[in-house]
Order: sequence, then C-alpha cells, then structure tokens
Amino acid sequence: MKNIDKKSLERAYQLFETGDINRIEIGTTKGLQQIHKYLFGDLYNFAGQIRSQNISKGGFRFATALYLHEILVKIEQMPETNFEQIIAKYVEMNIAHPFMEGNGRTMRIWLDMMLKTRLKKVTNWQFVDKTLYLQAMERSPINALELKTLIFAHLSEDIDNREIIFKGIEQSYYYEGYQKDDNE
Repeated sequence: MKNIDKKSLERAYQLFETGDINRIEIGTTKGLQQIHKYLFGDLYNFAGQIRSQNISKGGFRFATALYLHEILVKIEQMPETNFEQIIAKYVEMNIAHPFMEGNGRTMRIWLDMMLKTRLKKVTNWQFVDKTLYLQAMERSPINALELKTLIFAHLSEDIDNREIIFKGIEQSYYYEGYQKDDNE
C-alpha cells in the first residue's frame, strides 16, 4: 500500500476510534466534506473542498463542476427516512462525485452514517463482493435495484461492532484498488 493510502486508512480508523465520527453531520454535504477532510486533510490540499474541475472515470463523466454546488443542494434536500431513500441519495451523491479524489471511501462512510442513524443498521462491507459492488455502482445511475439488493443483503444491526466497522473500512480501500501489504 502506498504511503498516502496507508495514511488515509489510518485516519479512517482514527475517525471511529476517537469518536470523532459522532461529530460529523449526517446526510449533508457538510458532513461529507467533514469526512473527506478528516481522511485526506494531511494528504491533499483540496481535502474537504468541492471540486472546481470536471472529472470522469471509465468513460463516465460525473456532474459538471459548473453546476456542482446547485446539484449538492438538491441532493442534500433528498429525504433519508427509509432504505430506498438513503440508497437513492447515495447514488445521486456518487453521480455528483464532489471531490477530486477519495469520493468512494468518503461516501461509503457517509452512507453508513445515514443507515446507522436513520435505520439502526450498517453495511457489513466485508461480505460485499468487490466486482458485484463496482458493477452495481456503475449501473446505479440507470437502475439502482442491483445496488439496493446487494447492500440490503449485507445490512447488520450490530452497529457498534468494531470488527464490522474496521473490516468495512479495509474493504472500502480494497474496492479502490488498495491493499495492505502482507508484511504490514
């Protein structure tokens, strides 16, 4: 694992270990920015800042930077009282992709904070297959049923289980192509 990734992974652990996660706004753009800044504040000068450039990944163009602030206001206003609404909000935030780097890792924590607060559940990410998850995310702007089914199948009511949280963080980094070295 590269130093930058190792450092942000350590920060992700700290976010939960210190209880700082409990000071993050739930379901808001500000809360997402707070998570991003916490994870990447020592690594990127743009940590926690909404991007001002257009970005794409695998041929998919995320929300145009010119309209990003207006889009984020609309996403923030989306309801989050049930599972369907929370996943819809998560999908829209993924389409927005508000940061230059680190969106996925930040948004999965943001999603779980909404699930934990609103539904008293978290995703047990360690059992969510990387390929199936990435394919579901790729298709989610057209139809989120696959993503909903995948996440719903791995919800846990054990919301304060340290192992579920930490294995989930590791899985989140694995989704992005980062792995701990065997000698770590």
